[in-house]
Amino acid sequence: MTLLRVTVFCFLASYLVAFVLELARFAGRTRWSRFVTLAFAAAGLLAHSIYLVRRTQETGLPPLVGSAHDWLLVLAWLLVVAYLAISLVDRELAVGVFALPLVMALVSATYFMTTSEHTTGLAEVGRRRWTMLHASGLALGFGGIAVAFLASLMYLVQHRRLRAGTSGVAGWRMPSLESLAGVTRWSVWLGFGFLTLGVATGIVLGLSPGSDTAVFRDPQVVLGSAVWLVLGALCGRLVTNRNSSGKQVAFLAAAASGVLILAVVGMQAITGRNHSRMKAPTSSTTTDSTHVLASSSTGGLA
Repeated sequence: MTLLRVTVFCFLASYLVAFVLELARFAGRTRWSRFVTLAFAAAGLLAHSIYLVRRTQETGLPPLVGSAHDWLLVLAWLLVVAYLAISLVDRELAVGVFALPLVMALVSATYFMTTSEHTTGLAEVGRRRWTMLHASGLALGFGGIAVAFLASLMYLVQHRRLRAGTSGVAGWRMPSLESLAGVTRWSVWLGFGFLTLGVATGIVLGLSPGSDTAVFRDPQVVLGSAVWLVLGALCGRLVTNRNSSGKQVAFLAAAASGVLILAVVGMQAITGRNHSRMKAPTSSTTTDSTHVLASSSTGGLA
């Protein structure tokens, strides 16, 4: 694997070609167009996977607890897997037009992030089960937010098409409004649930012996907490306003999810790292003078 010199540009270019081919379906659909589109997306996913494996070999850590660069690539990887899975089940759904731009935005943002974050100390923190649970909860939580964002955008587009009475383009079938509304609601709920898990385990990590409680004053922790509260308010709105129209729910979910993704990814791009630094836990054979500072991989939440 170390002999395969895959760069971020390799799979970013593959995703770009796949997106262009998705757009080309507006001009008509040939027998092989869909196959070529999925082939480029699959090639990008393969290169993407190889890159993450190489990063794991270089840092000695899983990507989720590596750097902000790696963490964001994992989130993009999950979205590509979902896109390919849906496309293979139903090749007529126009999922790539919505999913691939978000994937490319996430991958592009990693150019502004560091690929190394004090891995010596991070190795001690990263091996802890709570850290993996924390990072996994955040990754799945933001994955849920991303799916809610995409599903709500598709709902608004489909709603407008139906109101205008347009039949659309052959090969560009959209899911029903009812299906999209259900996906949006469930994605918001699941996203909030996993983010809650990430927040709870982050608090445990921050208060654990040997950790630096100053982490809770980190700007990204404050922003991440605000993200969690906003998503919680959105869930509350979905519960208390059951009579809201699907369009209202979709618009609210699209606006909230879009702002949350932009805020968290933007903060990571500005700082170039994950949110915080905390001391590695003290072992029985070390003294206070041997504590090292390590980055906690949390994608923006405590």
